[in-house]
Amino acid sequence: MSQVDRRTLLRTGGALAAVALTSCSGNKPANAGPDSLTATAGPDWNGFRKGLTGKLYRPGDAGYAGAHQTFNPRFDSIQPAGVVRISTVDDVRESILFARKNKLVCVPKGGGHSYVGGSTAANGLVVDVGSARGISYANNVVTIGAGAKLYDVHAYLDKFGRSIPTGTCPTVGIAGLTLGGGMGIHTRTYGLTLDRVMSMQVVTADGVFRTVSPTQEPELFWALRGGGGGNLGIVTSFRLATIGAGKLGFFRLTWPEAKAAAVVRGWQRFAHEAPATAWGNLHIDAQSNGTLSVHILGVSTTGSAAAAAAQVESFVGSKASTRSITVKTHMEAVRYLGGGTTSPRTGFLAGSDVLRGPMDAGTINGLLGAVKAAARAKVPAAAILDPLGGQAAKEPGPGTAWPWRSALGVIQWYCGTAAHPTSAQLGAAQKFITSGHHAVAKASAGGYVNYVEAGRSVNSYYGAKLGRLRAAKKKYDPANFFRTPYTLT
Repeated sequence: MSQVDRRTLLRTGGALAAVALTSCSGNKPANAGPDSLTATAGPDWNGFRKGLTGKLYRPGDAGYAGAHQTFNPRFDSIQPAGVVRISTVDDVRESILFARKNKLVCVPKGGGHSYVGGSTAANGLVVDVGSARGISYANNVVTIGAGAKLYDVHAYLDKFGRSIPTGTCPTVGIAGLTLGGGMGIHTRTYGLTLDRVMSMQVVTADGVFRTVSPTQEPELFWALRGGGGGNLGIVTSFRLATIGAGKLGFFRLTWPEAKAAAVVRGWQRFAHEAPATAWGNLHIDAQSNGTLSVHILGVSTTGSAAAAAAQVESFVGSKASTRSITVKTHMEAVRYLGGGTTSPRTGFLAGSDVLRGPMDAGTINGLLGAVKAAARAKVPAAAILDPLGGQAAKEPGPGTAWPWRSALGVIQWYCGTAAHPTSAQLGAAQKFITSGHHAVAKASAGGYVNYVEAGRSVNSYYGAKLGRLRAAKKKYDPANFFRTPYTLT
């Protein structure tokens, strides 16, 4: 399976990643208040290095080139002033205090999959916890360090016959995915990844280590679940309620391009009417010969996908030209959807639109036209439509900052690129994404923060939750320390 095919099976999200690690120091406040963190003549990098348990990489150091890389090679040219690979929570805390004192932009890095390179910053400080990947399980609850990657989480939980709802890319970090939402094949049956979170630990901009839950710092707990990574602090651990890891039924249905509009209409009806045990995402892919490839990849959590496949075909109004129905174990499904156990670095440009409801005929034709234009231009583009509804439409008891409970689904506009694309290649990819936005504008409620993109208002990712999120930001980060072009404003 090609890398683009693998990535377009399911989008996982990797928005501005945060980090995770079990505390070794308890609820520990900063030694100095904000007024005493005044910058001196220049950063004392040597002193900072000596105070860390982990490792600091600076330009010119052996290992720096690899330390500052993200998943997308397009951002390799961005040169942070330092990258901290932390070993303890104190390293997170000390990094925040050092960045504050020296007026450095500070960004967290988990899996490094941010679509805009949000886990790196020119001349800033990157806080990387790739090594902080501890996982433990007891009594149907899993505790995960945010340095953990999705494949490792699933492989660990499989030993206990358990799982959690996530996306599928094996190397996406748990933190960025969870903080922004976390959509995947279990979204309709069990909700988003963030809906399973019971508590978190986080270091906020004042250097204070906090435990947050429905009863401890409830407003921060609310804001972190859906507010996206890198906005309110650096999360250092997650506790999530698990789900069973039973067998899953899969179906894959393909139609010719001539049926594309009918398939979109049928998919919309499926997303609205199918039982919560059924999920299916629609792929409309630009082919190099100028045609469109149209298929739906579906899952049933009942263990049999025959009924779900038949329902899709009935909504489309025609049998698929090719169809397959299979049953997979939990880990077979994880490897199938992820294209294996890992994922190589990949160049791409992407964006999103959240569908507030079904698209009308004109909007559907516009969507198809955007992908068709990319096919004719030989741009490797795709529109990938993921359904919501089911359990994802139900707000958990204490509430969350995720704004799209009533939406029908999410369109991801995805375009593969060279590792280091030319300006012309990037321009062609951006033209596709922009045309997609225009095509569905009247059906769009906003964007999905885990698919954050350049050139779009960050506030468009938060819908009706924006005001309350701003209040939480003002309370927990009043000086706007966590600040990049892609953070909450």
